[in-house]
Amino acid sequence: MEVSAKASYIRISPRKVRLVIDVIRGLDVAQAREQLRFMNKAAARPVMKLLDSAVANAEHNFHFLADRLFVKRIVADMGPTLHRWTPKAFGRSAPIRKRTSHVAIALAERASQPEVPRRKRPAKSGARLTPQK
Repeated sequence: MEVSAKASYIRISPRKVRLVIDVIRGLDVAQAREQLRFMNKAAARPVMKLLDSAVANAEHNFHFLADRLFVKRIVADMGPTLHRWTPKAFGRSAPIRKRTSHVAIALAERASQPEVPRRKRPAKSGARLTPQK
């Protein structure tokens, strides 16, 4: 079962947010928090808030344990763009695009499976074949 949360209209470009979310995709919640805590990007703070919100949803609504959750899916999509103008030389103006992002996260619970030892492959019998010339 998945638990989701969304953050809409974040005033950071999705291109910059994707740099942050690509790091935490697939990590356990504790590892993702540590990565976000020490990341030197402005997008790390809203993504951390979103992760905390999703964990709170999982604990409160579905009674999941936070230490068994991992980031199953996280995406940053484009939101509406705010159009502004800046003055330029000779009475001209140039557009400024202030981009926004919609970020969605889905957490899932790790299945607690007993660790099964891997089988060793049997050794190949016979001599190694060499290519004919």
